[in-house]
Amino acid sequence: MKDYCLRVTTGNKEARALFATTRNMVEAARGYHNTTKVATAALGRTLTATSMMGLMMKNKSDKLSIIIKGGGPIGSIITTADSSGIAKGYVTNPDVEVENYENGKLNVAGAVGNDGTIKVIKDLGLKEPYNGEYQMVSGEIAQDFTYYFTVSEQTPSAVALGVLTKAEEVQEAGGFIIQMMPDASEETISTIEKNLSNIKSVTEMLKEGLTPEDMVEIVLAGLEPRILDKSEIGFECDCSKDRVSKVFSAIGKDELKTIIDEDKGAEVGCQFCNSKYQFSEEELEDIYKEL
Repeated sequence: MKDYCLRVTTGNKEARALFATTRNMVEAARGYHNTTKVATAALGRTLTATSMMGLMMKNKSDKLSIIIKGGGPIGSIITTADSSGIAKGYVTNPDVEVENYENGKLNVAGAVGNDGTIKVIKDLGLKEPYNGEYQMVSGEIAQDFTYYFTVSEQTPSAVALGVLTKAEEVQEAGGFIIQMMPDASEETISTIEKNLSNIKSVTEMLKEGLTPEDMVEIVLAGLEPRILDKSEIGFECDCSKDRVSKVFSAIGKDELKTIIDEDKGAEVGCQFCNSKYQFSEEELEDIYKEL
């Protein structure tokens, strides 16, 4: 089954929401980066949230980047998405291992840390991208995005994210974001709070065979939810040899000359999908002349 995300509103238009299933997206990331279980969970949760946030953007050319630095052994989590929910991402330490919680669940907060920041960069085609940085509050990712929406966008929100891995493979992944509109009544808010207090985790619901459509009915029960649209989402990298060649411009002429003289060529990798690009001595000479 393909990954997809539903955009939803309540009948009274006092709340809006996104519900996604992202198993293939997270499995692609795990395959590219050979992440441990806890790294897969941390990266998968962040990718799911980033994809849904991408769909919140208004213009086709808008882009979103998330950088999470919680101070934990996973290092940084870096993800990006476009306005169609296509995402990519990586962690700086894919081999991270931490002890599970006593109940056997993955200790994502132990890997990510909670003494750091979540940075949100929105490139909306303006002169300068929007750049916001907020304190981590838990390191479990979902709570950190909930805090981000509440503080940065002044929008009371509920974020749920989950990744379930079975042996090496990702079995289930998905999540939802619910946001209250400014005119939301106490009745609508309390209905959603009550629904959320009674639901199982995202991964439990997905494991039981529930779809995002089913989750809509459970989470927004009593509020006449309406599905506005359905978007196919996934993990895709748009790297190319031309794009990665920009790294040589970044390191400068002197460093490039040293590489040409000493190594007679170079290999550059894409951090998002681990693709490798070879540059011959002649190609590097051409780039050097352009600089």
